[in-house]
Amino acid sequence: MNQLMIAAFGLTAIWLAMGNWLPGRKWAPVIGLCGQPFWLFFAFQAGGWGILILTTAYTLVYVRGIWVQFR
Repeated sequence: MNQLMIAAFGLTAIWLAMGNWLPGRKWAPVIGLCGQPFWLFFAFQAGGWGILILTTAYTLVYVRGIWVQFR
């Protein structure tokens, strides 16, 4: 279930970000950020500290995307 949610949120965010629909591009980082708790759970469960660091970086990128799109 965790991997399904990671795939669903990640692919949806990328699909929206790369599309021509402007509202979709605006909401892409929000959708991507929704998948981050599943990545964090996976990183802790697997003991993957590299994944945890990468997840933190992606979270910061998504937060920046939200800041840029909604200000």
